[in-house]
Amino acid sequence: MTHSSSSFDAPSPLPWPRALWQRCQTLWLLKLAGNTVATLGFFPLYFWVMHHAGPAWVLPLTAIDRLIAFWPAMLPVYLTLWAYIALPVLLAKDRRELNTIAIGCAVMTAIALAVFWWMPTAIPNFATDAVPGSSLHFLKTFDAAGNAFPSLHVSFSVFACLVLARQLREAGAPGWLRLLNLVWAVAIVYSTMAVRQHVLIDVLGGLGLGLAMGFALRERAPVALAPVATRVA
Repeated sequence: MTHSSSSFDAPSPLPWPRALWQRCQTLWLLKLAGNTVATLGFFPLYFWVMHHAGPAWVLPLTAIDRLIAFWPAMLPVYLTLWAYIALPVLLAKDRRELNTIAIGCAVMTAIALAVFWWMPTAIPNFATDAVPGSSLHFLKTFDAAGNAFPSLHVSFSVFACLVLARQLREAGAPGWLRLLNLVWAVAIVYSTMAVRQHVLIDVLGGLGLGLAMGFALRERAPVALAPVATRVA
């Protein structure tokens, strides 16, 4: 009797640091150019919609919003999103995976921008203590309270977390590194509320969008064929 086994999603035979480095080297110039163009192209669309959409509906606060204290020290964590979402791109093992990540980010952006345009929302005008000239004051001035639901900050974080989890598993990364990935994503999501950029409703909207896209575009294992018994004469 012959047996066949699938290597799909199996840990890399290479040591995990080497496996991750090999992923980083693959198509690195295309990754750098694509990530740069996508990031620079996102902001004009985002702010154009913010400034040209109709009057925004102010989202209500929930009990959880009132429990979460304003914590300006979380601003650096909030800003790490742009480094975090670049990691799945950097660790893409081939062009197919790179295209899948790009499609996921593009679809999430398109869905969110459509919602921002047709159902504009904004967070309440929180009385935050942002010192003029500080990074937080710049953020509040530059990124106004509009384009709230769904939170793209949360969507990108959740999507990146799901993709990174699979990439790290395939590379045979240790548990502490995979836990760090989850902690980083959770910290970014929490920071969106702690720095008063989002409220629970749009965080949940972003969470749903990120999860939906992450699971919709996950790689699926091929259907295993049943073992075929052969009789030797």
